[in-house]
Amino acid sequence: MSGHSKWANIKRRKGAQDVVRGKIFTKLNREIMVAAKIGGGDPEGNPRLRQSISKARDANMPAQNIERAIKKGTGDLDGVHYEEVVYEGYGPAGVAILVEALTDNKNRTVSEVRHIFTRHNGNLGEAGCVSWIFLMKSYFVFSKEDTDGDALVEVALESGAEDVSEEENEYEVTGPPESFDELRLAFEEGGLKFIDGEVTMIPQNTIKLEGQQAIQALKLVEILEDQDDVQRVSANFDISEEIMEEL
Repeated sequence: MSGHSKWANIKRRKGAQDVVRGKIFTKLNREIMVAAKIGGGDPEGNPRLRQSISKARDANMPAQNIERAIKKGTGDLDGVHYEEVVYEGYGPAGVAILVEALTDNKNRTVSEVRHIFTRHNGNLGEAGCVSWIFLMKSYFVFSKEDTDGDALVEVALESGAEDVSEEENEYEVTGPPESFDELRLAFEEGGLKFIDGEVTMIPQNTIKLEGQQAIQALKLVEILEDQDDVQRVSANFDISEEIMEEL
């Protein structure tokens, strides 16, 4: 899990920057719309919508924006029709990269994503080429400084978690994607405050990168995430803490 832990740290830092830039609202708006379209506008009966709303609130997205996005998704208000698409490819040193997007023009999006891969020492592959490396999991991160490790293990394993691992400064909890709400509620009721919680794609193996390859891989992922239609990027690289600090 160490590779994913470092990757999650990158995403958290970048997510904070996106909030400052307001860029995150566009992506959250699309996710809420699609979640409402697929599963209905009631978050109580729609886990995906519930998680999307939670993320939007964490990012301080105004309540009226959330409500408007739900109504657009359910068809109560006119809105753009977005489709879910997944692209798979390779970065430097054969790193596996999974790109999840919501788009109103698939031809435009695939062209832009392919261009990004090509310009940054990667290549867009065919469907299925890397998706087998990743599994969808509930994923939570806790600060070791602020968390009772014994209490965390007890609550996590009693609430459907599969694993609790210990990193240098953090605890990580993983579980089945369908256990996300149960785990989140159990942590909140137990006074265990997580610094990150989501249903995400986690690689089952990683590739260690150093030097220029590490720089190129991080740049590729960053630019992919900045593409307007891209919602989430998952990768299976492992970069040392020393290199991370330098970058």
